[in-house]
Amino acid sequence: MTDIPFNRPPVVGREINNIVQAISARHFSGDGDFTRRCHDWLERETGAAKALLTHSCTGALEMAALLSDLQPGDEVILPSFTFVSTANAVVLRGAIPVFVDIRPDTLNLDEARVEGAITGKTRAIIVVHYGGVACEMEAFETIAQRNGLLLIEDAAQALLSTYRGRPLGAIGSLGAVSFHESKNVVSGEGGALLVNDPQLIPRAEVIREKGTNRASFFRGQVDKYTWVDIGSSYLPSEITAAFLYAQLEAARTLTDDRLRVWNRYHGAFAALERVGIVRRPIVPSECGHNAHLYYLLLSNLAERTELIARLKDRGVRALFHYVPLHDAPAGRRYGRVHGSLEVTSNTSDRLVRLPLWPGLDDNSIDRVVECVHEAVKSRH
Repeated sequence: MTDIPFNRPPVVGREINNIVQAISARHFSGDGDFTRRCHDWLERETGAAKALLTHSCTGALEMAALLSDLQPGDEVILPSFTFVSTANAVVLRGAIPVFVDIRPDTLNLDEARVEGAITGKTRAIIVVHYGGVACEMEAFETIAQRNGLLLIEDAAQALLSTYRGRPLGAIGSLGAVSFHESKNVVSGEGGALLVNDPQLIPRAEVIREKGTNRASFFRGQVDKYTWVDIGSSYLPSEITAAFLYAQLEAARTLTDDRLRVWNRYHGAFAALERVGIVRRPIVPSECGHNAHLYYLLLSNLAERTELIARLKDRGVRALFHYVPLHDAPAGRRYGRVHGSLEVTSNTSDRLVRLPLWPGLDDNSIDRVVECVHEAVKSRH
């Protein structure tokens, strides 16, 4: 019996051809023709004022922290239920991540708890669209505007997801997208910064180009380029961009196929939810999601641990998600907690993610479903 992996990064068929074109053009470093095509696609699909490819979503978040002009001792509000890159970008600037609890329905940052965490040191809010399901962005926009804060979207999992018809990553002043091989559209490693506040574009270009005004030089706006600000080398190679562009052209098709798998799971586990054995994902009506992941919430840690083990025995690879940052050694050292993080801790103990990738066939989906049903019903 063939094992069912948790993830299988998609290959759409034009990646190698694009890479050959990039090699033939003898442009291997960043910002060649394929990078430009990726930028154009992202700006067109999201409505961002400016898209800038980066070597990772981590790099895009670090750029967002630099553009926020964070100073040592400043504070940034974010969820503890996220990947470490969200907090690292803040800590690297000497600022303090302030961890706030998540909502029990979408598992996103709880907008009702955020305003109480704001102090005179708060400079920004970073929202994370978990699983490609949008945070309550109207509320966050209001909070940010009322308190003079920068609103940053960690949209690592949210390409082609929407909130009230608005593409995620292009609602806050800045957005960060991931093209890691675990995401919907991939380039192995890779990411993009979406700059939605036009006033931030010139400095974003400088930071991305090692602190130089190289972009202005190539547009003929200056006669030579030089070091003008802090920055780093955030560009991906043109080879990476060539691979990515093939994926972007197929992004809608890839997303549709993920939604096929997601919807099949969702229907198959409805009966278990009705009798209280599991809880399925909740997607509010105003959110258009991209089926980045499918999870189930079990009753407790013991049930989650047993389910993952039973699935593994049957050749099905399932994973948990996230160890809360506020409980991590670095989280305790560099951050602070506002209020109770009960939902975060409880969710982390109970959540299991199921295999989901384009091309996952119906027989494999049925096998995953059957294994889950057998495992959870044996305890009830």
